[in-house]
Amino acid sequence: MTDSRGLLFIVSSPSGGGKTTLIKEAMKRLAAFDIQSHFSISHTTRPARPAENDGVDYHFVSREEFESMEVKAQFLEWAEYAGNLYGTSREEVENRLSRGIDVFLDIEVQGANQVKTLVPAVVKIFIYPPSYGVLKERLVQRRQDSPKAIQRRLQWAQREFGVAGEFDYAIINDRLEEAADALTGICLAEHHRSERMKPRLDLIREGFKRNLEEEFSA
Repeated sequence: MTDSRGLLFIVSSPSGGGKTTLIKEAMKRLAAFDIQSHFSISHTTRPARPAENDGVDYHFVSREEFESMEVKAQFLEWAEYAGNLYGTSREEVENRLSRGIDVFLDIEVQGANQVKTLVPAVVKIFIYPPSYGVLKERLVQRRQDSPKAIQRRLQWAQREFGVAGEFDYAIINDRLEEAADALTGICLAEHHRSERMKPRLDLIREGFKRNLEEEFSA
């Protein structure tokens, strides 16, 4: 099942909310419906963590490189988070959408509003943790942040909740399978919106009318 143009999905959540895992799982499931999708890789000025690779997890660039791209309007959105810059390449996203490939953006809520301004048809999905305790435990288990950094992430999560109501959909990531089902279902439903299926539906209606006239005008 393919449309002439891909759909753009923003999936946001607090750090540790599990959005990356959910996106990758949904992409596998969408492939079974012949829907091609791409997980957009952001540019960032933060240092790579030991297990991260350039061009796979992020495009790691210097602040000077990032600022040069921003001046040239090469970002669909960009934001500063915890002292580091993050941005989504406009060219990377547009090239895939124009080829009928869905694109998933894993970005913060402030970036989501920038994208909405430029791409009104974007679909925004917010992933909630089931509770404060679960999110804190996930952040601790990652062993990537100091206790002070974890506290900042939890405080930032509360601020994100304040604007999450502006998103189109909400998913509570309590059980991975159910959350992945929900995200996949949202993506499939968006592909079945009448206005997005109009070219295909027009062909069906026109063919039906033509066959009806041919059969009963004889």
